Amino acid sequence: MHSPDTSGPGWDAAAFRAAVQSTLDTFVDAQAAGLAPLGDDAARLVGSARASVSGGKRFRAAFCYWGFRAVRDGGYDEAPLLRAAAALELLHASALVHDDYMDASDVRRGRPATHRAFESYHREHGWDGDPAQYGAAAAILLGDLLLSWSDELLRTCGLDDTVVRDALGYFDTTRTEVIAGQFLDVSVQARGESDVDAAMRVLRYKSAKYSIERPLHIGAALAGAGPDVQQALTDFGLPLGEAFQLRDDLLGVFGDPEVTGKPAGDDLTEGKRTVLVALALEHADPESARLLDSRLGTALDEEEVAALRTVIEKSGAHADVERRIEELTERAMRALAAAPVTERARSVLGTLATAATQRVV
Repeated sequence: MHSPDTSGPGWDAAAFRAAVQSTLDTFVDAQAAGLAPLGDDAARLVGSARASVSGGKRFRAAFCYWGFRAVRDGGYDEAPLLRAAAALELLHASALVHDDYMDASDVRRGRPATHRAFESYHREHGWDGDPAQYGAAAAILLGDLLLSWSDELLRTCGLDDTVVRDALGYFDTTRTEVIAGQFLDVSVQARGESDVDAAMRVLRYKSAKYSIERPLHIGAALAGAGPDVQQALTDFGLPLGEAFQLRDDLLGVFGDPEVTGKPAGDDLTEGKRTVLVALALEHADPESARLLDSRLGTALDEEEVAALRTVIEKSGAHADVERRIEELTERAMRALAAAPVTERARSVLGTLATAATQRVV
């Protein structure tokens, strides 16, 4: 297994990602061995699980890891901590599999989304029934399997049972919040609402908290953190998580498909009523707002995506979201400067904050 660099003031993020990937691969290998008697169908499901946890920035694992080291920067076993941090990536993979199905997304990280891949497999083999329904069933079950595995990996990570129990309490809250937040999002889309406050509530519970604040809490709980540290991590992690998701919303409209692995303007085609879209509808001229509202959630060619991007730009929404990202990040960095954490963690968390909010993918 690769191990992240634990010496000196810097941090080897690439080595950390490799260590998390190795940890996940080992875990999936063990699951594959246990499911081998079930035959080829189970093997395909495990293969899709393996693909779902391959690659990515590993922000959630990193914030969990450095939440631990914010409290305890020595005298611990690296392997159990990596397993605990990797559990957050299984949770993330579960959310993405389900999210892609609910959004009817075709692509994830440049590959067919899970439901599309299984739908194609059914169609290619000429099986009975509806290929789309088979793909939907596979995606639901794979997401559930990954969610179950996330609990298993954290629960059996190998750290002391007392701190693992405390961390599982935060993990329970995390899963409840992200599932409820996802339903808020589905409901907002169904109602066709474009309210900034409602969009921020969805952003906070569907993504912001589980991306940064809760991973920090879980890591810190594993290190035995008290309420003062956990509150300080909230003061840092919540605004940072909101900035992180606002950046993601910008990339969903303005990101380069070659970099993001998603089609151009994918959020517009999927009809996502993000903070960016809500601001554009609120501030665009009436004719432009009607155009944007009417075209959300429809098939769009490149020219139509470009036209809607222009509406958003001219409304000032793009610039407004950039300002919000900057303000939220500054608030997070002020909280980090005052937080009762180790100096090594303060430095690396600052670096992670920049990476999370200024990324292009």
